[in-house]
Amino acid sequence: MLKNLFKTAWRSLLRNKTFSLLNILGLSLGITCSLLILLWVQDEQKMDAFHRNKANLYDVYERVFSEGKVEGAYWTPGPLAAELKRKLPEIQYASSFNPDQSATFEVGEKIITMQGASADSDFFKMFSYPILEGTAASALDSRDKIAISRRMADNFFGSPAAAINRTIRYENAVNFRIAAVFEDPGTNSSDRFDYVLNWPFQLDTVTWLKEWIYRSPKTYVQLKPGVSPAAVDGKITHFMDSYLTSREAAGFHIELGLQRFDEMYLHSTFRNGRTYGGRIEYVRLFTVVAIFILLIACINFMNLSTARSVRRAKEVGIRKTIGAARFSLVLQFIGEAILMVFLAAIVSLALTWVILPVFDNITGKQIVLPLSRPSFWGIVTTLILLTGFVAGSYPALFLSSLKPVKVLKGTLKFSPAAFWLRKGLVIFQFSLSILLIIGMMVISRQVTYLQTVNLGFDREDLLYIPVRGDLYKKFTAFKTELSGMPGIQAVVRTDQPPQQTGAHAYDIEWEGKNPATKAVVIHVTVGYGFLKMLNLHLLQGRDFSREYPTDTSAYIINETALKLIGYKDPGPIGRPLSIFGDKCKIIGVVKDFHFKSLHDPIEPLLINLNEAISWGYILVKSQPGRTRDAIASLQKVYREMEPKFPFTYLFADEEYQRLYNSEQMVGRLSDGFAILAIFISCLGLLGLAIFTSEQRTKEIGIRKILGASEGSIFRMLSKDFLQLVGLAFLIASPVAWLLMQNWLREYPYRIDISWWIFIVAGLAALLIALLTVSFQAIKAALINPVQSLRSE
Repeated sequence: MLKNLFKTAWRSLLRNKTFSLLNILGLSLGITCSLLILLWVQDEQKMDAFHRNKANLYDVYERVFSEGKVEGAYWTPGPLAAELKRKLPEIQYASSFNPDQSATFEVGEKIITMQGASADSDFFKMFSYPILEGTAASALDSRDKIAISRRMADNFFGSPAAAINRTIRYENAVNFRIAAVFEDPGTNSSDRFDYVLNWPFQLDTVTWLKEWIYRSPKTYVQLKPGVSPAAVDGKITHFMDSYLTSREAAGFHIELGLQRFDEMYLHSTFRNGRTYGGRIEYVRLFTVVAIFILLIACINFMNLSTARSVRRAKEVGIRKTIGAARFSLVLQFIGEAILMVFLAAIVSLALTWVILPVFDNITGKQIVLPLSRPSFWGIVTTLILLTGFVAGSYPALFLSSLKPVKVLKGTLKFSPAAFWLRKGLVIFQFSLSILLIIGMMVISRQVTYLQTVNLGFDREDLLYIPVRGDLYKKFTAFKTELSGMPGIQAVVRTDQPPQQTGAHAYDIEWEGKNPATKAVVIHVTVGYGFLKMLNLHLLQGRDFSREYPTDTSAYIINETALKLIGYKDPGPIGRPLSIFGDKCKIIGVVKDFHFKSLHDPIEPLLINLNEAISWGYILVKSQPGRTRDAIASLQKVYREMEPKFPFTYLFADEEYQRLYNSEQMVGRLSDGFAILAIFISCLGLLGLAIFTSEQRTKEIGIRKILGASEGSIFRMLSKDFLQLVGLAFLIASPVAWLLMQNWLREYPYRIDISWWIFIVAGLAALLIALLTVSFQAIKAALINPVQSLRSE
């Protein structure tokens, strides 16, 4: 029986080659889209799930209460991890973790800059980064030890075995003994690093990390087996209260919370101080998109199959006349659908293999087709059977319900309900397609807005280099040497890049401050010329000047800080202001500018002067069109003054663009999915056009005999389809508006959804639909009426 079903299905497929190719094309594109999104979703869900102790691994986050608002953050005080482990018996291990540290290492004549982190001695006991040489217990148990990756070991020593117990020089200042070599963190790890310094050394080097008032590292804890996370979460809520002085406590209030470590990657956005979303929203979004596109492909199959039903009606009538049961006919047509989906799946796997490198480039992943995994083939098989059943169910039930007497007498007619169902399916397809087109346009405009909006400072021709070694001591000479060199316009010191300024201060004081006011501000330390270089607009007062030696005890604030402080009469200039207990005064007010991502609102900002800080960056403004000359000049002077450190630089504009990698990825994917959805929907429209023209063949012949022109026939057939697309537009527009308004609500700075976006989307859908049906409509209009009216 199965052999007969397969043979019949195969013959039907070969007999109707155009129909079969259209079906396979639509299904293969739908399956390809679903497979790509499935692989991406699985990769997202696997992030950080490889750690053996993942069920007990948690991140500690903060809820900061200030000015009547609650903000969440992963950054915590440096002493927190050790103190939590000491005070709470439920905690087995704890570690601070300070990521994204760039440092230069030296072995012999080889000098390389690597990216790494610093952590406590418990770190490798908690996390399952395989130790190739050494042990997890002793990797970071003393100040003179360091753990490095396989890649770093290969670069410096040739192999992990050759690296163990060797000495490596850090920042041309400190020698470390390599106590462990770990496997390179894979793509399924959200934390990437090539070395890990021990935390005691980090505390001794950056002494402010010892203070409870400042926060920089993340804090990870591992609970003992059987311990209730909820109970520990309750215990640590007010843990910080006893570690803040009365002066500090008057400025703000902090609560702590726990989040599973393997949930951080997908749930890293805060609302009202608690995690609620993040990349998980994109996972959900594209999962729905995959289902919709596959559903559109299934609807195509239904429409195309129904369009061919007139030609298969006699086959059904004959089969029923000779005794075929309805169940066997249903089985046959669903079997044909599954065969079609199987062939489409083969094409889809090939397409996925070809497209995957491009998809990886868009998503920033390294996904490969897991052809060797039985679970993957299980998913593909399930997808084939499910898609075949969904796609083939309506044609199977419809064709098997035909009455043999009516079929064989040639009096087959389709009920209005059948017509409206098929039209409803097309409306549903185009509603989804128009929704995706509108979404694509809104996302594209928002991404463009984020990338091109005026931030309030000039980031053109701006680059910066990290301060290493003794360069901070030589800054004046460095700046003087660069003055007048080719391509150089200005050189300035800063402790933070202008688009990533985020150092918090919680103990701000000013004259007349209400003791109940709880305020948090951002502060940045700069050198002379900072405001001029960034073209910041000074509203009141003056800039820092060498003519005023007391400017090292002064602040320039932004408009938002002035609103917080409230100095009005007299104005703020010359009025007292202090953070960290240092008594200073305000000498200027600058217009608000965006010094962080546009995901965040502008916060109160304090700018102070200090060109002698031993960390941070040197900002360089190149002359317009002479960036290469400026880099060459920088490199020459840098190598003369700091030959022990490699010359590295970053462009401010490129680093700003990286803040919106997720939005750019969503924009590119939405473009592709919208185009794919509209293309597949057009295949469904083509199916309905074929079906309609076959059903109205005699009507068209009679109209032509009575004098109807080809143009009127074309308009008659096209009008019905355009009405369906118009109705789809009316359904999709309000839904798209609601969804995109909700998406844009996450951005403090966003575009307005203009009315013309909906008009453009609707006209595009109408034009594409018209082009799709025009060929079939013209073909039907030109057919000879003699052939249309000929009796069978």
